[in-house]
Amino acid sequence: MANASRPRRLPRLRRILALATDNWPARGYLAVFAASVAVMFLFPDSGIAASPMLLTAPLSLLSIAVPFGPGTQGSWPIEALAVGYWAVWLLLCALVNAAVIGALATRTAPGAAGPGPRSLPLPRPQGIRGLLTPAFDNWLARGYLAVVAAAVGSFLYFSYLAPDPGFAAIWPLIVTAPLSILALLGSVAVSPDWDSSYAWLSPLVFSTGAALSGLVNAALLGHLAKMLRTPEPRPAA
Repeated sequence: MANASRPRRLPRLRRILALATDNWPARGYLAVFAASVAVMFLFPDSGIAASPMLLTAPLSLLSIAVPFGPGTQGSWPIEALAVGYWAVWLLLCALVNAAVIGALATRTAPGAAGPGPRSLPLPRPQGIRGLLTPAFDNWLARGYLAVVAAAVGSFLYFSYLAPDPGFAAIWPLIVTAPLSILALLGSVAVSPDWDSSYAWLSPLVFSTGAALSGLVNAALLGHLAKMLRTPEPRPAA
């Protein structure tokens, strides 16, 4: 009876690791990430040295808000701890992103009983509404969308109502990366330096692009959350 009362769900970390390593798209992403880390060490002064941060966005970019990582000054144990913290955080971000890719690539319930390793097909979303449903039907995605709304809302406030917007774009850029980089490029394109009459349009284009980027990220997180909630099949008696 004691064993029957134990949770039979696969632990979340083990499920994430399974999704991150169970198919070729996820493993391919991890291989590209590993190659980018090697490039970072081999060519630390090159323009592509920051590729591990971009490949693990948006979670990796949140470490910018924590003043602890490579470059931290202090005794050698503190510096080693800072680098170790950053390396572990980067690896966790890569595993989460790989799990998202694995969840998208997995069309069937992982570990399902049957003749093959995945014999129970998951329902495939239909249309735009079906694709965006995972962005709203779980607390993980809704919490992320709340952060995106706060970041984009504060950017619009500082851009149109505050006397000095300063670096207001940094937070929506970080929390909705990597697609928000395209939104940033689009906002620069609609406000050329030689024509200031379109300057008012640049914040609107960026905030719209950032909001759409956040919606895509939320849908991906929601899809991962749905895969993590998939119950582990029980062995037949």
